[in-house]
Amino acid sequence: MTSSAVAKIGTVRSVNVSPARDVEWHGRSWRTGIFKSPIDGAVRVEGVQVAGDEQADLSVHGGPTKAVYAYPEEHYAWWRDELSAGATEVLSVPGAFGENLTTRGLLEKDTGVGDLFRFGTTLLRVTEPRLPCSKLGLKFDDPGMTRRFHNASRNGVYFAIEEPGEVAAGDEIHVESRHRHRLTTHEIVEFYTKRERTEAIRARAESHAALSDAWREWFASAEVSS
Repeated sequence: MTSSAVAKIGTVRSVNVSPARDVEWHGRSWRTGIFKSPIDGAVRVEGVQVAGDEQADLSVHGGPTKAVYAYPEEHYAWWRDELSAGATEVLSVPGAFGENLTTRGLLEKDTGVGDLFRFGTTLLRVTEPRLPCSKLGLKFDDPGMTRRFHNASRNGVYFAIEEPGEVAAGDEIHVESRHRHRLTTHEIVEFYTKRERTEAIRARAESHAALSDAWREWFASAEVSS
């Protein structure tokens, strides 16, 4: 299924966690774990989560295929230019997008479904991109943030925990192996948002053994651009 290509690709800039909590926003109470903050030292990663972290809505976050969420530090500068001045404070702290790992050097075009990456002593497997939810609007106090995120093609990456271990800020990220059937999380997002709906992407996704059944079924029924 995979081919070996061990090499450094990036660095963990921050490890971020948060317990779930209730927040009042736009006249209702929201249960969310999106308000993550950096922690010092090595953190245990095992089972379906980073130690000390919690997801509130397990229908869209968490679980075996969404155990760890990573987001590139490189995107923060783009968002600072894109968003209003009110978002500057939110973006000043890693974990702004609810990610467990803020990374440098690991972009969506580098992450293929089924690829294995070593973060510290933890081995993580790429599963899918993150799709936006309403909690982003809450975090940035912007009801339009979900739409902005959807349109930005800067989604970050979900991982499953292949081997438990520890990860800390400053740890290197290494490519442990690449899946032979190449399908990047960036390609999934481009197809999903209809920016690049090609038959080539659809066919690779529909038959990709490392992609979840739900995603493969969706690709199988999706229409391509004429």
